[in-house]
Amino acid sequence: MPEINDFKDLKIWTKGMDIAEKSYLLTKIFPKDELYGMVQQIRRASASIPANIAEGYGRRSTAEYIRFLNIAQGSINELETHIILSQRVGLCSQTNIEPIISLLREENRMIIALIKKLQQ
Repeated sequence: MPEINDFKDLKIWTKGMDIAEKSYLLTKIFPKDELYGMVQQIRRASASIPANIAEGYGRRSTAEYIRFLNIAQGSINELETHIILSQRVGLCSQTNIEPIISLLREENRMIIALIKKLQQ
């Protein structure tokens, strides 16, 4: 098992960064009039996932870490909602969102597993 020296060594943080990167790239195809609408919402929610994982990792207690992991889960749900809505209103295609949705589901499972481990 690899050694964890800081939050950047966490697989859930790395996957969160992948989600944020893919989300930013997705929004580049959106019309310019969505810059302060859906683009901003998607980018904020996607960046919030790894940011909350990192912030929670740096907290002093397990309870605080779990709280930030729960916040990251909320951002996962928010991001998935924005992405699905974007597809439904024609800003992108199902093909565009499938890889991100898949990563979001993996990330959610990983966070659930980490929370369970931390609660033991």
